[in-house]
Amino acid sequence: MKKIISILIICILLLAGCTNNSKDNNDKTKESDIKMSNIKVTIDDKTYNLNLENNNTVEEFINLLPQEYNMNDLNGNEKYVNMDNTLSTNSYNPKHIEKGDVMLFGNNCLVIFYESFDTEYSYTKIGHIDNLDDLGNGSIIAKFEK
Repeated sequence: MKKIISILIICILLLAGCTNNSKDNNDKTKESDIKMSNIKVTIDDKTYNLNLENNNTVEEFINLLPQEYNMNDLNGNEKYVNMDNTLSTNSYNPKHIEKGDVMLFGNNCLVIFYESFDTEYSYTKIGHIDNLDDLGNGSIIAKFEK
């Protein structure tokens, strides 16, 4: 009987140890995901957080940073720049664009939308900027950094 109890205690301790190690590894993974879940975007001296999607395009985009772009206005609802680099795509038609969405049009056109609207175009989503100000007409300077 003592032998069985000893074996049970050892099994419980081993399982508890495995559970704790798994938790520690999960915590480390979550910490690294959190570090890469957003980047800083500065537009005309105001700083925003860009909450990133989890896709290959975003990974490639992050590897280009820091970058500063002169972004032009288009259609009174977006700022865009044709980047020197091309990125992989996984485009889809979102049907509706939200103010603050950051998308890739084609494989090198980075777009920040500052108005919400319906669309028929396809994009690869990079992420979303919460509480984005109205960026108005004309060009902007946008700096993206880790």
